[in-house]
Amino acid sequence: MQWMRSVVMLAIAGAGCDGRVASARDRPPGDAEARPRLTLAPIPPASLCVTKGTLAGGRVVAPSFRAVAQGHAGDAAAISVIVRGATAEQRTLDSGQLRRQLGLKLRADNGCNLVYVMWRLDPTAKVEVSVKHNAGARTAEDCGTRGYAKVKPAFAAAPPPLQDGTAHELRAEIEGDELVAWIDERMVWRGALPAVAAGLSGPAGIRSDNLELELAALAVDARAARVTETRCHPEAVSAD
Repeated sequence: MQWMRSVVMLAIAGAGCDGRVASARDRPPGDAEARPRLTLAPIPPASLCVTKGTLAGGRVVAPSFRAVAQGHAGDAAAISVIVRGATAEQRTLDSGQLRRQLGLKLRADNGCNLVYVMWRLDPTAKVEVSVKHNAGARTAEDCGTRGYAKVKPAFAAAPPPLQDGTAHELRAEIEGDELVAWIDERMVWRGALPAVAAGLSGPAGIRSDNLELELAALAVDARAARVTETRCHPEAVSAD
């Protein structure tokens, strides 16, 4: 029931009073406290397409976790989590860096072409947006760490401390060429995506590295979309 209450609140927050989906052009210039506009739909953990790591009873303990919500558009997502510290096993990224981070995947065509909104703890706590684009590539073997482009924000604010045992929500949405991200309903990032992001089309999802966490709620873009050719691991999700 707590899961459903959290999800309902996320969905309500994403819609305007008249149910209209507004465009970024509707926001007045200098609107530094822009609010979410896109409607979200709740995603039960058991329906996630897990591509790396495991999800047991809504808990992530693997050092690398990746999942997407197939069948939904990927312009918006929100995740509520309780972090339980670093994972017992720590794993470096493919770049060789050791980093603790939690984030959202938007327009995730595949592992080589997507938008990342990452809440990073190391080396400095911040929210960072990047677009990964590799034309014709699909898998990690195809692209590795190539194709990343960090996006410079027009506005950015320091995130709150990601303290163990404290619940937090990370939310992001794309409208037109603009991406906005919030943590605990406070805007922390806003900026224009590069033109290449307009050509990406895939579901939203989540990513974590070296953080043990409880997935309290997940909601994504409510609009239906095609199912991408993503290799899911059904055995990676359990109710235990």
